[in-house]
Amino acid sequence: MVLQGAVEGSVDEALLRRLLVETGHQASAIYGLTGKDGLLKRLDAYNAAARISPWVVLIDLNGDARCAPPFVAQHLPVPSEYMTFRVAVREAEAWLLADRRTFAGFLGVSQARLPRDPEAVADPKEEVEFITRHWQPQSAAARSDSLRRSLDRLAAL
Repeated sequence: MVLQGAVEGSVDEALLRRLLVETGHQASAIYGLTGKDGLLKRLDAYNAAARISPWVVLIDLNGDARCAPPFVAQHLPVPSEYMTFRVAVREAEAWLLADRRTFAGFLGVSQARLPRDPEAVADPKEEVEFITRHWQPQSAAARSDSLRRSLDRLAAL
């Protein structure tokens, strides 16, 4: 399936493209790339577009709520039929850290140096960048519940 997407920034774009490939989809275009505030300002427009074609929006929670469901209820209480709205707990980079074996190998360090619970890391952005060639989303999903749910949702499209 070909989807349109929207993300906060370039790392998120690479991550979303990788997730789509992992789940047998591709992106015709990725919008946003202007930060979280810009993405939230355009969310209603993306949701309107999702009435007629498939969309996926990926956004970081960043502590804006205790967990993803209240954040979703606040910002997208009525998603359109073809809208997939995914929230990475704390940041999407936590999903990268969750692939401990591959990420540790990429960095040339022991897995023990990486967090066991990447969604508890205060600022995962400071820890990463290795998406397109090395990251193994399925492996990472075993340690990241929000990533596992996102993969499941994308696979179900």
